[in-house]
Amino acid sequence: MIDHIGIPISEHARSRAFYIAALAPLGYSIQMEVSAEQTGKDAATGFGADGKPSFWIGAGEPNRAHVAFLASSRAAVDAFYRAALAAGGQDNGAPGLRPHYHANYYGAFVIDPDGHNIEAVCHGAE
Repeated sequence: MIDHIGIPISEHARSRAFYIAALAPLGYSIQMEVSAEQTGKDAATGFGADGKPSFWIGAGEPNRAHVAFLASSRAAVDAFYRAALAAGGQDNGAPGLRPHYHANYYGAFVIDPDGHNIEAVCHGAE
């Protein structure tokens, strides 16, 4: 169900150093970093294992989380986006490829009624 989550942090370098140290004993480390240029907003760091970033930190509004739900297909991502907008969500990124994460990363983003960034993502080629 949950593909990954992200939390907003106030100072990227400080939080990055904290999570490197705190997650190491659990076997988790940095799996991916994306620059502000790649995201169009702020830099972010993804922690996890075996090449899969599952926990992300990056700049954002306090008390606003990011949750990405795993979708079985790109069509399901599209349907999520339409349904979320129809239910009162606000657009935060139309369905499409996000190749700065990986070649087949297809996601859509909406802001829910409480301001959280909710995503549906498909990692497959279709």
